[in-house]
Amino acid sequence: MDRITAAQVFVSIAERGSMIAAAEAQGMSRAMVTRYLAEMEEWAGARLLHRSTRRLSLTDAGDVTLARCRAMLELAGAMPVAADDVASPQGLLRIACSQSLAQTTLAPAITAFLRQYPRVTVDVQVDSRAVNLVEQRIDLALRITNALEPNLIARSLAVCESVACAAPAYLAAYGTPAHPHELAGHNCLTYTYFGKSLWQFTDADGEAVSVPVGGNLSANEDTVLLRAAVAGAGVVMQPVYSVARLIADGDLVPLLPTYVPQSMGIHGIYTSRQHMAPALRAMLDFLLDWFATDPTWLSVSNVRPK
Repeated sequence: MDRITAAQVFVSIAERGSMIAAAEAQGMSRAMVTRYLAEMEEWAGARLLHRSTRRLSLTDAGDVTLARCRAMLELAGAMPVAADDVASPQGLLRIACSQSLAQTTLAPAITAFLRQYPRVTVDVQVDSRAVNLVEQRIDLALRITNALEPNLIARSLAVCESVACAAPAYLAAYGTPAHPHELAGHNCLTYTYFGKSLWQFTDADGEAVSVPVGGNLSANEDTVLLRAAVAGAGVVMQPVYSVARLIADGDLVPLLPTYVPQSMGIHGIYTSRQHMAPALRAMLDFLLDWFATDPTWLSVSNVRPK
């Protein structure tokens, strides 16, 4: 048995959730996929999949085998340099991203990327929810979070800093909070997904401060909350990259100068490390460098309450 091919087939089945999709992805017949799966189960000495009329799911042994197959394929792929590893990046790259990150950050980064790699075409899918990469055929999802699921394949790209802020008109009417705990008495604009939000800060001594906040407006997209804050609806916690220009223009006022809101990681999530398309590899490398060196992105880190 070709165990490398069997491992590739099994990983493909697990990632795509069906034998037919795996057969299409591997360029082989359904019968051949079934044969390789049977040989993989014989090699593993256990049943690897629960089969039903609707979908396939991994058994406990399948979970363990999937992790080992991925590791084996990554090691095998690191041996001889594959032809596509040295090929010029080209083709379609589908990227999923939140609206605010897409508009303020990803758009200029992709523009610079496409100048460097003119044979690549990028399709950006804007979605505030976490996407299913396989089902939606997404090559790369950019996610801002500190709680990645352990089974995801991800690359850390940057740190996203946040700032609490409000419009001058709101502060004139309701006062300026001097301590995070005072936010509990303000109309705070929150994300729908989080219910009763808990905003977390660190004070000048490094001590953590957490305060539950809420208000009369929530939304599942941060640009809605941002525009409402500019109109004077309340206090909002936003990524610094989203509010930097509004703060510079005086439309929003940063709050709590001695308290630093919790930062979050910006991650690039993709389906497989082995045989990664040159365009995807190039985009990940480019974004890592872009976040670290681009003066426009770095300048937003200087936005601090005064």
